[in-house]
Amino acid sequence: MIRLSNKKILLCITGGIAAYKTPELTRIFKKNGADVRIIMTESSKEFVAPLSLQAVSGNQIHYSLIDEEAELGMGHIELAKWADVILIAPCTAESISRLSQGRANDLMSAVILASDADLFIAPAMNVKMWGDKVTQKNVKTLKIKNVNFIGPDSGDQACGDVGEGRMSEPQDIAFAIAKSFSSSYLNGMRILITAGPTKEAIDPVRYLTNNSSGKMGYALAESAFLAGAQVDLVSGPVSINAYEGVNLHKINSADEMLEKIKTLINGIDIFIGCAAVADFKPTNYIDSKIKKTDENNMSINLTKNPDILKYASENMKDKIVIGFSAETDNIIENARLKLSKKDLDMIICNDVSDSSIGFDSDNNEVHIITKDYEKKLHKKSKIRIAKEILKNIEPLIN
Repeated sequence: MIRLSNKKILLCITGGIAAYKTPELTRIFKKNGADVRIIMTESSKEFVAPLSLQAVSGNQIHYSLIDEEAELGMGHIELAKWADVILIAPCTAESISRLSQGRANDLMSAVILASDADLFIAPAMNVKMWGDKVTQKNVKTLKIKNVNFIGPDSGDQACGDVGEGRMSEPQDIAFAIAKSFSSSYLNGMRILITAGPTKEAIDPVRYLTNNSSGKMGYALAESAFLAGAQVDLVSGPVSINAYEGVNLHKINSADEMLEKIKTLINGIDIFIGCAAVADFKPTNYIDSKIKKTDENNMSINLTKNPDILKYASENMKDKIVIGFSAETDNIIENARLKLSKKDLDMIICNDVSDSSIGFDSDNNEVHIITKDYEKKLHKKSKIRIAKEILKNIEPLIN
């Protein structure tokens, strides 16, 4: 069974006879839940009708490097950011050559250079072209750059030759793409993630909280699940939905979050504390709504909330514990102090005073810090940041 639900696949079609298979390939992607957008090179339009692909995909076909209908006309940047996966099928020897050189003289190559999405190539060419030393050198160059090749297959070719060079069948290509999402070092692992804010009740209608939207924690939960993990997400009150398949546990206060974690922590391999847990709560909860008085001031006594991250660290000595540090100044210094004080394996810190990457933003920019190294992940969507964070956890797994 192919599972591609909610995946964003950018299909790039180059000028080879195997382009006639791309409507079927698109149909398979769509049938299995993927959203497909298509880039066609000029030569590919000689082999397959753009209108057919538009009908099957349900999206407009892209040709031009400058798209007047796109935001600011920069269609290639929008497509680059949109895609989870970029697939070139069929991919000609000429396209392989240009990609290996890092050229960006058309929409397809510009999008690939501007994107951090995984790139897959399904070659299609004459057997002698595929076996040519220059072509194989170009293929080797792309593999060094972590480009994934699907095929080519061996068999009868349109030119009459027999041998390696045929584009893989659409069903096999779709399966390979789906497998790339589910094959991971996280397969079978159990991950516990906290997300969102906590609400600390003052009285029945008032509470202390913060601006956390939960988007980063939910992105981590989705990415971990799609990478093969069993995910439990303990979330404070937010207005977003968890990815289907993630085990969601809703709480309100820090005390409730801690109690839920205590019930889940046994058997967990990785703990990621992404929630913005309130540091303090009212010392006394008032059972009825506090009424206004003629006094100009009112005091609320506060007491410390439980340190959930420290609890996880102390109770998961032989496991991986990762924390988040939302800071407004001295970001790196404060994060390193927290890493050491709470005996964490990794900490992720960011500057929440920057509204473009703050609590409610769809984007983030973070520093990953361990005892041995520091790495900056530059501004991009939180789902992409989540994927990169998970990739950086791999060295911590024994």
